[in-house]
Amino acid sequence: MTEAADTGAYAGKPADRSVPLSRGLSAKLLLLTIAFVLFAEVLFFLPSIASYRLRWLEERLATAAAVAAILVQGDPTSLSRAAQNDVLMAIGAKAIAVRDGGVSRLLVVTDMPPQVDEHIDITKAGVLSSMPAAIDTLLFGGNRMLRVFGTVGESQKEFELVIPDYRLHRAMLGNARYIVFVSLLISLCTAALVYAAIDRIMIGPIRAMTRSMLTFSDAPDSPAGVIVPAGSRGDEIGVAERELSAMQMHLQKMLNEQKHLADLGLAVSKINHDMRNILASAQLMSDRLRMVKDPAVQAFAPKLLKTLDRAVAYTENVLSYGRAQELPPARRRLRLSQLVDDVHGLLGLESDSGIEFFNAVDTDFEIDADPDQLFRVLTNLCRNAVQAMAGVADSAIVNRLTVYAEREGSVSRILVADTGPGLPQKARENLFAAFRGSARSGGTGLGLAIAYELVRAHGGSLELVESTGGRTVFAVTIPDQPVRLDEARNSLRRPA
Repeated sequence: MTEAADTGAYAGKPADRSVPLSRGLSAKLLLLTIAFVLFAEVLFFLPSIASYRLRWLEERLATAAAVAAILVQGDPTSLSRAAQNDVLMAIGAKAIAVRDGGVSRLLVVTDMPPQVDEHIDITKAGVLSSMPAAIDTLLFGGNRMLRVFGTVGESQKEFELVIPDYRLHRAMLGNARYIVFVSLLISLCTAALVYAAIDRIMIGPIRAMTRSMLTFSDAPDSPAGVIVPAGSRGDEIGVAERELSAMQMHLQKMLNEQKHLADLGLAVSKINHDMRNILASAQLMSDRLRMVKDPAVQAFAPKLLKTLDRAVAYTENVLSYGRAQELPPARRRLRLSQLVDDVHGLLGLESDSGIEFFNAVDTDFEIDADPDQLFRVLTNLCRNAVQAMAGVADSAIVNRLTVYAEREGSVSRILVADTGPGLPQKARENLFAAFRGSARSGGTGLGLAIAYELVRAHGGSLELVESTGGRTVFAVTIPDQPVRLDEARNSLRRPA
């Protein structure tokens, strides 16, 4: 037997059972989790950096507004140039102005820049609309001049601030580094937690199923390869474990049956070789019986010779069930009643057996079938019926085997009925399965399996019509072979 060796590889190629860590599900899950969390952090980073830029500018404008309020109450011209520079350096600005009632006043100024690169209205700037400018400042800022203006607090005055963006650029870089560090830390922590949870819930059981399948493929007949499902799981993994366990046990059962069949085939082939020699000798001795002039011998000698001929033919085809299919039937027109009589004679029912045999087939009933194959079908059905009724000691119980036939159009139907105890449930579930459909202890179930195959070869069907206590009926349905129109036309064209 080579089933276990063949299941480990396909088409002669060895299975690659080693999975590198970098290509395993665990590594892929970890990398995907980190990537997805980083992607989420990137989506969070854009509004975060824009919000940080707006807050920074609002704080500088609020400081400038406070300085402007003090200067407006006093005399801004009284400030010396050095004092103005100190004020502007404190907030990092170049100029501070206030607009009140449509009149703009420049309060403090130093080194007025020749041009302003960007004008920012704080009161109208939003986080989403500021994201492009924030990214531009983060990537390319540091040498630009900004004009920031807007109202501050409850004041109706509009304050203006001209400020370079190098401090803003440096602050945004620091904030971006902080966000990136926190994002990486969150990503690693989240990935580790998600990985640990999914590894325990999914990857671990999948890995166990993979090991079970590899172990089972190495030794399909070993119970150690069958996975033990976690009975408490009701999710998809639990269903997969239970289905895998059921499939492995079913495959083990099938492999054991195949092994038994192979062992049986080897044993039968050895027996068949010796049995043919024995039957050949019996044929030679039975031929001599024809020379005996005793009327009794002359009466049973032809039947004996016919039986031996069938036995020799059976031994030559005893392994045909193990082939792809039986030999195609050689169909002829048969008198079914005479064939049933031959089956009766082969059963060897004695008068003291308590079993009655009735051949209820009309003497003129004809059927289109292979004589030897139909004989085997009826013999198997009748022998099963006899074995079911045998061994009953009570003479009051009726043990009767009846064979009758009917025809409907071109379809012949043979019915084999007995008054036995009926088929058990297990036999009915595996009725035509070899080695599983036997109704008695020690039986092989081959009889019905062979009969079913032979009837199917005729284009017919074999079915259990009824099986209750006191009545079991099998029906063999065989249609006449179709007329070959080409041969019929050729026969009509032949000259008389």
